[in-house]
This record gives sequence, structure tokens and C-alpha cells, in this order.
Amino acid sequence: MQYIQKLSFVSLVIISLAVSFLAHANAPKEIFWEDLIPQGHVQIDTQDQASHEGSEQNWVQPDLDAPVVKELDGQSVSLPGFVVPLEGDSEVITEFLLVPYFGACIHVPPPPPNQIVHVTIKGGVPIESLYDAIVVTGIISTETWSGDIAQVGYKIKAIGVAPFEL
Repeated sequence: MQYIQKLSFVSLVIISLAVSFLAHANAPKEIFWEDLIPQGHVQIDTQDQASHEGSEQNWVQPDLDAPVVKELDGQSVSLPGFVVPLEGDSEVITEFLLVPYFGACIHVPPPPPNQIVHVTIKGGVPIESLYDAIVVTGIISTETWSGDIAQVGYKIKAIGVAPFEL
């Protein structure tokens, strides 16, 4: 009888460790905007150069050949940022650009393509305020996308969107 109890206990420990490992293995990798820039690539900083004054040159998207991090392709990730809506209605948005700072692509020139993520989310998600940062969770790809606003270096098929909290 004692042998069966020990075997049951050991089995439960192994099962709970396996479940814990699988849950951790499937957890999205938390990434940030600098993680989208390949190591060694010198990135152009457009946030500081943004200006509402002067020539239209200020509104041209820079560094259209900015490289992406191929190793991220197909990974489950979470990435904070700001929303530039593309598709949806007054209730929910189903397609948007995720950008590293407020106003990118709307009030200031777009950042390089490797600093913009095209996001789609089945069924849509309500966005309370474009001024507030969010966190998008989903599968990232290094697939490009191009629209009227900007050229994009990454796409995410989102499974969740939440407010960003420090």
C-alpha cells in the first residue's frame, strides 16, 4: 500500500512539473521595440527629428530598408505600444498599426518599418483612448505590409490586447 502511495505522489509531482513547464514554454515572450532591431544595425531616431514645421521631407518615412529580426518569426510575443487605427468602427477595431510612441504615423512621420507592427485581431477589440499605451499579445511574423500611412516590417496576429501597466 505504501508503495502505491509513493508512486501516486511521485506521479503527481511529475505531472505538475510537466504542466508547469508546458505553461511556461507557451507563455509569450515579452519584447520591446529595441528587440525588433537586429544587433549591430544603427537605427535612425525619427521621434526626435519629428517636426510639424518646415518641408514635407519631415513627413517621409526613413530607412525603408531597415532590417528585421528573422529569429522572431513565428514566436508568441507581447509588445507594448500605441495604436494607429486602420479598420473597425466606433465600438471595436480589427486592424491597426502598433507604434513605439504616441503620434507616430499620425502627427509625426512614421518610424522605420522595423519599428511598426501591423496588427489584426479576429472579432476586434475596443480601444478606449489612442493616448493610452496597450500591450498586444500574439504570433509575430517578419512579413511586410504596406499601406497609405507607412511601410511595416512586422505583423502580429493578436490573441489579446490589454492596457499597458508599469
